[in-house]
Amino acid sequence: MFDEDWVFFKGDAAEAQDVTCDDADWRHLNLPHDWSIEGQFSEDHPGGPGGAYLPAGIGWYRKRFRLPEHERGKKVLVEFDGVYKNSDVWINGQHLGFRPYGYASFHYDPTPYLNGGDAENILAVRVDNSTQPDARWYTGSGITRHVWLLVTDELHIAHWGTYVTTPVVSQKLAWVVIRTRVVNESAADRKIALRTTILDADGNVVGVDESGKPSSISRPHPLRAGAAHEVVQRLRVEEPRLWSVKDPYLYRVHSELLDGDDVVDDYITPFGIRTIRFDVDQGFLLNEQRVKINGVCLHHNGGCLGAAVPERVWKRRLELLKAMGCNGIRTSHYPPAPELLDLCDRMGFLVMDEAFDEWEEGKLEYGYHDCFAEWATKDLQDMLHRDLNHPCVVLWSVGNEIPEQSRPEGEVILERLVDIVHREDPTRPVIAACDNIASPMPTTEPFAALLDVVGYNYVDRWGERAERYYSIDRQRYPQRRMIGSENVSVGGVRGEYSLEPTEGWWWRPYHTRMLRAELLWKFTCVHDYVAGDFMWTGVDYLGEARWPHKNSSSGVLDLCGFPKDGYYFYQSQWTDEPMLHLFPHWTWPGREGEVIPVVCYTNCDSVELFVNEKSWGVKSFAFAHYGFDQSKGWAEQTFAPPVRATTADLHLAWDAVYQPGTLRAVGKKDGEVVCVQGIVTAGEPARIELTADREAIAADGRDVVHLTARVLDAAGNLVPAADVLIAFEVEGEGHIIGVDNGDPASHEPFQASQRRAFNGLCLAIIQVSKTPGTIRVKASAPGLTPGIVISKTH
Repeated sequence: MFDEDWVFFKGDAAEAQDVTCDDADWRHLNLPHDWSIEGQFSEDHPGGPGGAYLPAGIGWYRKRFRLPEHERGKKVLVEFDGVYKNSDVWINGQHLGFRPYGYASFHYDPTPYLNGGDAENILAVRVDNSTQPDARWYTGSGITRHVWLLVTDELHIAHWGTYVTTPVVSQKLAWVVIRTRVVNESAADRKIALRTTILDADGNVVGVDESGKPSSISRPHPLRAGAAHEVVQRLRVEEPRLWSVKDPYLYRVHSELLDGDDVVDDYITPFGIRTIRFDVDQGFLLNEQRVKINGVCLHHNGGCLGAAVPERVWKRRLELLKAMGCNGIRTSHYPPAPELLDLCDRMGFLVMDEAFDEWEEGKLEYGYHDCFAEWATKDLQDMLHRDLNHPCVVLWSVGNEIPEQSRPEGEVILERLVDIVHREDPTRPVIAACDNIASPMPTTEPFAALLDVVGYNYVDRWGERAERYYSIDRQRYPQRRMIGSENVSVGGVRGEYSLEPTEGWWWRPYHTRMLRAELLWKFTCVHDYVAGDFMWTGVDYLGEARWPHKNSSSGVLDLCGFPKDGYYFYQSQWTDEPMLHLFPHWTWPGREGEVIPVVCYTNCDSVELFVNEKSWGVKSFAFAHYGFDQSKGWAEQTFAPPVRATTADLHLAWDAVYQPGTLRAVGKKDGEVVCVQGIVTAGEPARIELTADREAIAADGRDVVHLTARVLDAAGNLVPAADVLIAFEVEGEGHIIGVDNGDPASHEPFQASQRRAFNGLCLAIIQVSKTPGTIRVKASAPGLTPGIVISKTH
């Protein structure tokens, strides 16, 4: 990585690209960096359909570095995983290039302008994010992703130059084809050979070539100065371990470039052995096994950390989504940070990798439409080349809710984009997320016909039931492959419960979203031809909100990553481990004797509810009476379609009379008690419980630990409406990089050492130093016993 020891200036510094620029007073920082998230929330900043009411503008970054003497004469690349946006890059005063798209990964060759030995080099980057809002979400500002300095021989494997496919896969044998592009950027002709080896996860050589040798060595090939050559090799793996969502096993290709007997470049490419297929009748098949894609859409921001998101933040979120039963991620609506795809490879998620939210027609005054005509081909190709070898990627999306989908000019653009994808990667299908399927200006038939898989956004948006549009199109276009590319989730604000007469029962707005989500899931699950669904969204995200709210609340996890009640709906449908979840809480002072709607999400057959040990009855699901087997899922049941269409809601509910005490639910499967949950009426706040999300923390200067502060009463019960101000004190080898509470209407700064609890919870994220040691964090509030966590870094 090339992330450390940069300097930053917020504003448009004159001649900051020059080596003579005086940056002594600039701020020192490490990348990735998002300067917008450090600002104050204000209604005067970009918001509404885009932004998060935070400042944008222009900023400059500079970095000084020296090249060791042994790297003189080498080839150097500087790679940016993402800069938002309109970035210009200089080395030693020489302009290397301009890139407008803030989500594109790109690289430059500064070699001709570099100083060697003890001479200093200065890399300068200008970032212009002054035209806002330019997206329907918070974008962040700055060098928001990693930077890399790559040094190779002048004869080397091209950047993103390895392409691995598995055209033949079975339980007994897999053939792996490796295409490697070699570039000779030296002044002399060279004679090359490529030695390619396949390694398993333990480093053992497992691939053999067609003659049975453990590595494939290409024949020596003359390569002229300035020329490139593609080497194609085939290796077989006996009894391969297939990559899947349950067993995301990864192999590695080790490529060694030989110049005579010398290895001048070597490169590791992780990959998975698997097959994918979208079928008009069976939906999605992974290794020829039908898998329903239980997916979520994700934006790129990390809540209180903005667009500069440490890898551990993504890993924690994916762990929570995995525990919910999620197996699919849609990178809405742009190329993600590379490390997110690395995690999806290792954790077993199926990814829809998306390129654009706009083509030539914009959705706001500013946006990608300003540069689409000039840059779309380059941006799409770069995304494909960067992400080709990820086994998690099963769909390439070339657009989301594109206005041109309803007009003939959209067909022309789409055909060009589809041709690019098919040329660069014929192994995966192309999709676009279409939201006009049922609108007064519908997606044109030729537009949809160009897609390998048609994505359906909000199939109930136009006031009809989901099955109407899926079923009608199934009859009209029997060869169309379908998936829900974006549809409603249960969502809402965490702890969404209000019995105030002016606001109405909490149950009513929540109930409406819940029934829509249940209806959609039931239809998707029952009908195999619908390959799955990506619900909007997995996690709350900054932007797309109206003041005083700063973020959307559509996620099943809030900005902190705290699960909402809707999280447990999907867990009840997407997992087999017995579970039940009761809500709302049972602390309603002054409401004694009133009826409280109590809801339960569960995958049990039946649940009995008790209030202070008085039974309020046993509730069960209608499908239980028809032999429904939760372990098989809807698609494998044998009952008749009329019964499917009349099954009950996918939740249980009681109208219970509130009395302080204990609300308890007992869940049974096959007549046996498998789950019990109790909720106790809470007293006044008495103490803070502080917990860390994990124990093993790497002392690498990048790792983070999430600390959750819970406001409890004297008996240890969460106080559901607690909003006390909690202060965090950190000692040792770590520092706070963000605090949050998940409240969309909170305007407290994210970069702070205190945060007011929201519905009893708040979060602090601590980043470690490079020195192994101890981090001690204390969370305190007036009148409460503080919570303390001591973590060790290694």
